[in-house]
Amino acid sequence: MTRFHAVVRILGVNPYVLVSAARAAALKPGWRKPMPVRIRVNGAPRTPWRINMVPVGNGAFYLYLHGDVRRASMTAVGQRVAMEVAFDGAYRNGPMHRMPEWFRKPLARDSRAAAAWKRLTPSRKKEILRYLARLKSPEARARNVRRALAALSGGPERYMGRSWRQAAEERSLNINVKRRT
Repeated sequence: MTRFHAVVRILGVNPYVLVSAARAAALKPGWRKPMPVRIRVNGAPRTPWRINMVPVGNGAFYLYLHGDVRRASMTAVGQRVAMEVAFDGAYRNGPMHRMPEWFRKPLARDSRAAAAWKRLTPSRKKEILRYLARLKSPEARARNVRRALAALSGGPERYMGRSWRQAAEERSLNINVKRRT
């Protein structure tokens, strides 16, 4: 278990702690893809969270702290926190929420959105399904189905704090640049 102190920062809408290249190498030398870890923030929770750290590109990693982690540890962006991080070789993408029928059916009827859903990374699908699983009221569900389908279909809709159209255009540009080189 690696222990260190860090400041919770924010990247876009995502709070994170930066894990230096030296600390990441101490956890698992030479690891370059998302790294599965068990973490505790300020000693919480009793049973460590299972999370994937995201590589920065220089050997360092972003350790994103979603809302449940921040609530359990009573932390906020800008605070200095005590981190405990250990490599978790048994972690395999964590729990995945099932796609609710009230989302599955409209998604199946929208071919553009369905095709975009298939292209999403597993972590993005997991993030969306976790968000949808927390919606309780029929109004919230209907509103989020409409917004998700619009965002997935390439519309100007912002969904879950992101401009999906801009991200899709950037991915397209990256693909075209790679093909030319």
